[in-house]
Amino acid sequence: MTDRPGEKEMRPDEPLRPKGSSGHSDKKSPAPELSLKTQKKASFAEGAFREGIRLFRMKHWQKALDEFLGIKTDGFDDEERTELAYFLGLCYTKLSRYEEALLYLEQVVVAGQDVLRVYQCRMTLAYIYVITQRIRMAEFELKRLQNNGFESPQLYNTLAYAAWTRKHYRNAIDLYEKALDIDENNTTAMNSMGYILVDAGIDIMRGLRLCRKAVDKNPQSPAYLDSLGWAYFKGGEPVEARTWLRRALDLAPDEQEIQKHFKIVSGEAV
Repeated sequence: MTDRPGEKEMRPDEPLRPKGSSGHSDKKSPAPELSLKTQKKASFAEGAFREGIRLFRMKHWQKALDEFLGIKTDGFDDEERTELAYFLGLCYTKLSRYEEALLYLEQVVVAGQDVLRVYQCRMTLAYIYVITQRIRMAEFELKRLQNNGFESPQLYNTLAYAAWTRKHYRNAIDLYEKALDIDENNTTAMNSMGYILVDAGIDIMRGLRLCRKAVDKNPQSPAYLDSLGWAYFKGGEPVEARTWLRRALDLAPDEQEIQKHFKIVSGEAV
């Protein structure tokens, strides 16, 4: 399916700032009183961790995962174990191995050592719960963040997406409005709310304006082009609709939702 409303762009599974130059903790090198064997193990683990982060940032998810899984945690303190769990959770999320990701992300949340990372991991947990159809669990995570004073466009976009999957369209629109109140240029909220307004027949002209604005800001997004094409179709302009849907299909020929819309509008098989 396409990332509308906002599925791909709401992904929160990018690492927050690494601690220190290696992306590991700010701890100093092993103290002189440690045995030579222990120092070598610590040095090896630090090097492997650094390499894992390098591979992750190059988007080599499987190679990064293999590097992290090869780290021996003997002698790690709680903070170091949590740091490793954090990156393992992100790798598994990137690889769409969601059940394994949940195990590691929950470790970070339970440890509670870094407020920002707990926030990020709860957001990632919510994302996983949404796309694996555990909507109530997603809403639980998100509302817990909201109740603790965390507000962001990403949080409201994810809550709105959860509402949309349950066909709570008015609620989803209200949540996208909150995302835009925080960031009026948030294209995920623009496109997603525009699509819902159009597809549900709530306010086609406003939906068309929002979809057009999202495309103006990101003209290479297949999902945004698809939404705009669909908005033109719903607004009774099939020629314009076909033009935009053709552009979307050229950029993402395998997307089933775009194929479906193009076939409806043009009458042509893809």
